[in-house]
Amino acid sequence: MKFAMSFFTILVLVVTGVLFFQYQAYSSDLESGNGGPFHYSQEIEIVYRENSLDIRHHFKNLPNQKVKIKWPDDATNPTCFIENENSCKRLSEEASYFAKGETKSQSVSYIIPIEGGLKDKMLLQNVFATLSNGEVSYSVIHISTDSKTVGQWITGLPLVGQQQLSLVNYTMFSGNGAVSDIYWQAGNLKAQEQTPVLTIYAQQAISNGFLKSLENIKFLNDEHIAIIQEKNPVAQHDERLLFLPTLTPQAVEQEVILSQIQSQYTFENSPAWLAEVVASYLVKDSIGSDKSKAIVKTLKEYMTSEQQVAWKDAMHNLGQEPISPVSMDKLLSTVLNAKTSYFQLNASQENGTYPLLLEDERSIYVDGTIKKDVHVILYEGQVLYSADTLLPYLGYTASEGKNGYYVNSDNRTFRFPKESGFYVFNQRRYSTISDPIIKIVDHYYVEEAWLQRLFLVELQKSDGRIQVLTQEQE
Repeated sequence: MKFAMSFFTILVLVVTGVLFFQYQAYSSDLESGNGGPFHYSQEIEIVYRENSLDIRHHFKNLPNQKVKIKWPDDATNPTCFIENENSCKRLSEEASYFAKGETKSQSVSYIIPIEGGLKDKMLLQNVFATLSNGEVSYSVIHISTDSKTVGQWITGLPLVGQQQLSLVNYTMFSGNGAVSDIYWQAGNLKAQEQTPVLTIYAQQAISNGFLKSLENIKFLNDEHIAIIQEKNPVAQHDERLLFLPTLTPQAVEQEVILSQIQSQYTFENSPAWLAEVVASYLVKDSIGSDKSKAIVKTLKEYMTSEQQVAWKDAMHNLGQEPISPVSMDKLLSTVLNAKTSYFQLNASQENGTYPLLLEDERSIYVDGTIKKDVHVILYEGQVLYSADTLLPYLGYTASEGKNGYYVNSDNRTFRFPKESGFYVFNQRRYSTISDPIIKIVDHYYVEEAWLQRLFLVELQKSDGRIQVLTQEQE
């Protein structure tokens, strides 16, 4: 009993110590501004005066922890905006963070200079302050300009309304999520249609047929996006602003979905078509370039029904990890239960698409010596060996020539023509039903049965290796 009490006392002390150190670390994180993630809302008042945006930024629902402020690179005069006695209670003297405190709303002001003033078709990027570890759940934006400044402001949020008064033009937006950029276009650009997901800005009215077709489009999420019809846009797309020269249901569907997937996932060192491939599976319809559609078609035709289900599930569960050709190949290899570099090969292929090849991961030995540059693949039911690298180890030279693929040794010469149906051995022609040598993109491969028959080798296979033995070694 005494032993049990002693053991219990020690256990309590250990647990207490662990909790104490964890609390100390947690408290330290809070004090340094490295507390846990949180959501906040914001209201932003913008007044355009001559060559700058004067901004009053109200942060709401702040957590009771130290929060670092990320000011825009171009911001000047960041300071407190005194709205009430508590509006700057948590703001540090140098205006770099909000201190830990119970007050949930804080207000600041800053100026974004615009060199030369507003210009037609101007996209102002990253003009708002943000909070470290914070995610904006809801935004309200008010924009006021002199009544002489005629045009349309666009933020990507739903347009609540706008008024033209005697001294000032006023526009208001509000909706879910954050806004980093705002767009200005002079003239008579107007919001022609607004849905829960889209606001379409154009100079001319939109047909009812076009609006009706939008009802059938399935988007990835309900985050609002603004579409601006502009034949010669100066600005580029951002996450919530899309510029389209022509308004068609197909263009709207594709651009909105691709914009949504770019904001929903992180693509790392990836060609544009990779996002299109992922999006095609999420919306259950091929979209994007000819290359992305060809890749989706290839995968669909190759996979069994069970593999297709597993692959679609994998696309829906990509999570927050960066997506790249390498990560996609890992997923595809798992689904196919065989190694493949399909996405990486297509990423390196500028024109057209690379076929789906499965790779034998066993080490290749030639007469007892490992050859790391020799590869074995499975393609269209055939086992193929990389001829360019294997045949020289067997005592042959191998190269592409005018009339086909030439393989020569001291006393044996082969020519495999570009057309199928025959090969030439030592100046004599032999007919074939299948091709001994196959070219895939820029590489030549020799089919396994033909490798043994024509080049007089023996193959010995085990779980970890493939032995290629020349006749002299037997």
